[in-house]
Amino acid sequence: MTNDSVAGISTPPLLFSGEFYTSVKFLTSLWLAIISFGMLSNTTNFLVFLKSGLKDNVTILLFCLSISDISFLVLITPTVATSLIFVHAPTWPWPFDRRIVSFLLYWPAFTFYDFSAYLSVCLGVMRCACVAMPLHFKLVFTKSRTMAAVVIIFCSTILLRIPVLTVHSVGMKMNPLTNQSYAYLKKDSSEVKVFINDVLNRTSMPWVSFIIMVTCVIILTYKLFDASKVRLSHTSCPEPATNNPSDDQKTEGQQRREKHINQSMSSKEAQVVRSVVLVCVIFILSQLPFLLYSTARLIYPEFDEDTHFRFLFGFCSNISVTCSYLNASVNIFVYYKFNSHVTLGKDYN
Repeated sequence: MTNDSVAGISTPPLLFSGEFYTSVKFLTSLWLAIISFGMLSNTTNFLVFLKSGLKDNVTILLFCLSISDISFLVLITPTVATSLIFVHAPTWPWPFDRRIVSFLLYWPAFTFYDFSAYLSVCLGVMRCACVAMPLHFKLVFTKSRTMAAVVIIFCSTILLRIPVLTVHSVGMKMNPLTNQSYAYLKKDSSEVKVFINDVLNRTSMPWVSFIIMVTCVIILTYKLFDASKVRLSHTSCPEPATNNPSDDQKTEGQQRREKHINQSMSSKEAQVVRSVVLVCVIFILSQLPFLLYSTARLIYPEFDEDTHFRFLFGFCSNISVTCSYLNASVNIFVYYKFNSHVTLGKDYN
């Protein structure tokens, strides 16, 4: 790619322009398919959890996660549909400002995406605490406290997004050619609001959530591995049938071993933990592209949509939102794999 020259002034090349246009043509159609599947799968999740009953903190959080995911997908659909029309039918005659459809619900949609992210973090932390220190936390995370935590998380998410939730609004203008008023998208171009949103919601909070989730996955995976070793050793070296000493007669080693076995996870509880781990891993993988490009944007301001990096920025953004749509759509495979609607409705608080 060669540099353009305007009035003898050399300008830098527009990086990744070809890759950007190719990705847009392919991904806009893919986005619609992912979102359609996500709406269907989350509706199924919602009905299954509702039918099985909200009996414990894991089920409550997964139920709320399904509601949040489908809310995100419904609100982001106008943005995706507008992009699809604009890419594949650029001459489509819009009777109003198309940016109303494209941008008005964008930030409310990603508010619900953030809500889903924080619910996933809450799920990982609760299950991690109950598995790592069951005697301390199994009675702490009750059903009522979990529901209260969901309400607090939702209110906090809205407060964090207020800087950009007030950016877009609908206004009216007079068309001098037709002498008729028409609706258009008003945008508050406050750089302070955008900067606050970038620091809080696009860098700080996502990185904190990411680190917490990685830590939870490491701890839960270790506990699963440890529990499998305990069950394996118990089945491979059973106690003799005639040897049933009283607690006073048991050696200290035998008592420690039995205590370890009793505190280890049952097979059904291990299934619940595996499902939570997989939900957390999906979250981690889907967040990684967004974290990388948003952090790069904050560190290097030239990496933005209004510079010669705009196509590279747009390409990275397209990959990131694709991961977001997948994250909100594929949890049904986790629930199906581990039969969650059967095993989660137990006494695992």
